[in-house]
Amino acid sequence: MLRLAARAASALAVASALALTATTPALADPLVLPAATDIVGVGTGVTETLFTQFSTDYNAFLAASGDTTSARLFSWDSAGTPSQVITKAGATPIIRPDRTSAALSALNATTRSTLDFVRTTRVPNANDLPGDLFVAFAKDAVSWAAPAGGNAPQNLTTSDLSNIYNCRVTNWKQIDSALPDATIVPVLAGHLSVDRSGVTGAPMESSEFLLKAINYPPAGTDGPSDRSCVRVVERGEQGWDALLHDPNAIVPYSVGHYVGQVYGGHSRPGDDPVTLTVRGIDGIASVNTADRRISPPFANTSYGRWLFNVVRQADWSNTSTTNALHQVFGTTGWICRNPTAAAAIKSYGFLTLPVGACGSTRHA
Repeated sequence: MLRLAARAASALAVASALALTATTPALADPLVLPAATDIVGVGTGVTETLFTQFSTDYNAFLAASGDTTSARLFSWDSAGTPSQVITKAGATPIIRPDRTSAALSALNATTRSTLDFVRTTRVPNANDLPGDLFVAFAKDAVSWAAPAGGNAPQNLTTSDLSNIYNCRVTNWKQIDSALPDATIVPVLAGHLSVDRSGVTGAPMESSEFLLKAINYPPAGTDGPSDRSCVRVVERGEQGWDALLHDPNAIVPYSVGHYVGQVYGGHSRPGDDPVTLTVRGIDGIASVNTADRRISPPFANTSYGRWLFNVVRQADWSNTSTTNALHQVFGTTGWICRNPTAAAAIKSYGFLTLPVGACGSTRHA
């Protein structure tokens, strides 16, 4: 009863707090303020709708089993209003992180009284703190998308993509003489600047991944060539920007997120491919349209990627919190072993990991 009363009070508190700073609520943020002991995360937009579903399903699972004491699971979207959010009862307000790097900074600048995990689409790198523990849970892939009925072909090679984003190839006829005589419009998503030396700034995860996959040289390291042909949109995994309606536009795209949007029915305003369709690379289709999922041969190329949740190593190992985190994210936890979680992963377009791989951990 005390927990239920606390949640009712929390709901009133968050409503009051948000009313002071917002006019429009985010699309799928928690409907009540999570309790101080709940498991709360932020991070990449690629898996945020899946985690909204996880939250609903996991909390219902606990309720159905009569469990009124275990920590509930909640996830905040990467975009929306207010821009400053109170993530749980008693938390320090934070600016809503819109990508992995910003979310990790928030995780490392706070304690579990504010955040417990970060959604991410990338493996650890040398810039991550040793205390950031990456816990695997599913698999995705990154390809490129273009408007249906536009001038882009169904397949580009890695070399084609490198030449396009480095502005060495600027016309479709340079790819194939049978293609239209039209200027290619390469697009990236993120907080980016572009000039003759190339792209700088903070790309969204799928754009960052594709640039690494095609060995895009850092700005200023590719000699005197002009690499200013790249255009920029703020958000990834969407086709709403007018720039992406150009029949010659191409943009990096999470294949799993696309499958969830198109085949799983998990799209919403601003989170919808609109006319974009995901294409193949190096002769391998990215989507198995018959099975309505990521093509396993494509996922097994260098364009495949694992999906993780990042927790603090200290929280993961702490006996006062380990049960709550492991109960959700561990190798025998709900995400890795519950059939409802597996169904959600597939419905939202991603591939499940084998037993033992799901819930496995790694450091920078």
